[in-house]
Amino acid sequence: MTPAADERDRIRAAMDRVLAGTCERSNGALTVVALAIEADVPRNALTQRHIDLKNEFYAHVTARGGTPEVETRLRKKIVDLKTTIANKNDEIATLRADVQGFLAENTRLTLENQELRDILSGHTTNVTPLRPATG
Repeated sequence: MTPAADERDRIRAAMDRVLAGTCERSNGALTVVALAIEADVPRNALTQRHIDLKNEFYAHVTARGGTPEVETRLRKKIVDLKTTIANKNDEIATLRADVQGFLAENTRLTLENQELRDILSGHTTNVTPLRPATG
């Protein structure tokens, strides 16, 4: 038997065990990783050399009314990430609006500060005499 044929036989046997729930090596998850562990082959054997067996495995999982665990996990992650993006976009919009308010307040306080400095220094007007007062 060729190495590839032996590998395919091991994958098919592992597929039967995983789908039956009688795993010997893996945790029984309906994933390519668990199938590879159960078949005692590298994961890339299923993702590169025996893609047809990987697709067949997922077809069996789907036919049983189940969604592959990896797909369920990824779909949940997508929902979580979309929620995070929406929250971040709301936060950015709020911060942008706050910046405008802070700039206006900063300008007002700068002018008020200058007025107070003028009062403290005795210059109540913004007119500066050309010649010093003689007395």
